[in-house]
Amino acid sequence: MRHLRLSLSLAALSTLALATAAHAQGRGITDIMRGGPSPSVLTAPPAQAAPPQPQGQRPAQYIVALVNSEPITNNEVQVKVQRALRQGGPEIQRIPRDQLARAALERIISEKAQLQVAKENGIKIDDLAVDQAEQMVARQNQVSVADLRRRVVSEGMTQDAFREELRTQLLLQRLREREVESKVNVTDLEVDQFLQDQRTNPTASAIEDINIAHVLIAVPEDASDAQIETLHQKAEAIAKRARAGEDFAALAREASDAPDKSNGGTLGQRRADRYPPLFVEATASLPEGGVAGPVRSGAGFHVLKLLSKSQLGAKDATVTQTQVRHILLRIDADRTTAQAVAELSDFKKRIEAGTASFEGLARDNSQDGSAKDGGELGWSRPGQFVPEFEEAMNRLQPGQVSEPVVSRFGVHLIQVEGRREAKLGQDEQRAAARSVLRDRRVEEAYDTWSQEVRARAYVEYREPPQS
Repeated sequence: MRHLRLSLSLAALSTLALATAAHAQGRGITDIMRGGPSPSVLTAPPAQAAPPQPQGQRPAQYIVALVNSEPITNNEVQVKVQRALRQGGPEIQRIPRDQLARAALERIISEKAQLQVAKENGIKIDDLAVDQAEQMVARQNQVSVADLRRRVVSEGMTQDAFREELRTQLLLQRLREREVESKVNVTDLEVDQFLQDQRTNPTASAIEDINIAHVLIAVPEDASDAQIETLHQKAEAIAKRARAGEDFAALAREASDAPDKSNGGTLGQRRADRYPPLFVEATASLPEGGVAGPVRSGAGFHVLKLLSKSQLGAKDATVTQTQVRHILLRIDADRTTAQAVAELSDFKKRIEAGTASFEGLARDNSQDGSAKDGGELGWSRPGQFVPEFEEAMNRLQPGQVSEPVVSRFGVHLIQVEGRREAKLGQDEQRAAARSVLRDRRVEEAYDTWSQEVRARAYVEYREPPQS
């Protein structure tokens, strides 16, 4: 059985769940066990069921530790170990099980301590946000929500447990945004130095923006070897047609099993480190317009086309810009998330029926500074907006209006007005460089903060975890 790699990208669809299992090489055991989400990835575990216990062995639910009086059971540890074994590759398989269990326990302790801080600060995640997260996971796995739920159950996890895991990771992300990301700044001098290094230092880590399109030939989870070979041959034929010069967007609309096929399979321009490693490695040596594949992921076979690439700091660097506007309704004592979603859904119906204009509704209702301009946000670059907003924006064609989108600021209604390829001016290059540096600084700050939270927690170890 191919286990779901359920990665929820919250940064412009930055890390697609189409990729194969995470690479463990070069990371410590504790990093692989990391339970809290990265800035852009939420990962749901493949199973909640504990491994079977031989007759006479101690039940899996015994307590192994307390975190400020909150228990951690052996079962919780073994679930995280199983996740690491399924996602970590052969490097993890070679690590002794007791070491994995200890690392898993430490990661759970850190996660529990952070969740307790979130509770103390009144941070909550409502059901609508979880719904949206579930839909994003399904899109990234190139399956429907119904199929996602079936696959989750087939891997031994209940739907309620899956949703609760999404809620937990959203809580951790909101806490991280509040306690870490909002306090990180990058100076102009640091931006100048970074851009200078990108231009002149051959040993500097090059930051590339890439745009990839793909055709997915989905492979059913229970496919036989013969079926897999047939689907592989189908993907090979599509790759051959693409290399012969056929229009790739037309091929995607004709043959792809991916939900994004209506836009020609384009996944959008973003930093290479926010694409699946599988896709980046397959297209690394391609010129613009080159075709790679088919390559295999958990979803099936992908034929990839490198639409564009540019190095940050290069004089000819280009980027896909989106002209966008929005209406924002904030959540407060007078308006719940559900009420905001209902109100914006009504706005969408009125806009599409022609009985109201987006601009007019934005001026009269939006609780954002852009309201006076009819919700106009101008031409944006990748990474400019909060991840939930950008993921929804990237799926829209010019003229389309989104469904209501929940973010930490409230609920948005989004309309894309246009897209264009443009050279990065000096201001745009500086903004992109600042974003790269800020992401790095956030990672460093998060590690320090999480260690501080862990140090403040009272932890009582009981008995060692056992598989």
